[in-house]
Amino acid sequence: MSMNTVLLAIGSQDEHRLPELVDTATSIVDSDGRIVLLHVFDRDQYDTIEAQLHLGEDSEVTPDDISKRSRLVGEVTERLDEAGVDYVVRGALGDVSDAILRRSRSENADLVVVGGRNRSATGKALFGSTAQKVLLESEVPVTFVKAQSKKPQRAAAPA
Repeated sequence: MSMNTVLLAIGSQDEHRLPELVDTATSIVDSDGRIVLLHVFDRDQYDTIEAQLHLGEDSEVTPDDISKRSRLVGEVTERLDEAGVDYVVRGALGDVSDAILRRSRSENADLVVVGGRNRSATGKALFGSTAQKVLLESEVPVTFVKAQSKKPQRAAAPA
């Protein structure tokens, strides 16, 4: 199966698993393919970043523009540059799972890569799961990158 276009969806919750997400996407995409890096913002995040950038009220700024200036996206693009992979940065505003599904279709993605964390069944039922919705409703295969459990570091006992 050809993987010309891989959609790599990231958000603020993915900061600690960026290396795993990028490694997964770069290992899957074809050598002549590209990664569509999608960062989805909720309205509060978007407004905060827009304010931090000191953009004037007259500025015509798109979610793509805000995404390209995001520190999180910068960390990912640095890793993609190091890997020598072709990529494009996209941004979206609104419901995360809906934005991922829409962008997957509009970019003709062959695969979607999303991150997630362990949640109880109750937590999923009460709050939903972005990754779960994408896994169930995507028209293309989805690779789920699970958060690594943090193992406690033990300090050496003094002699």
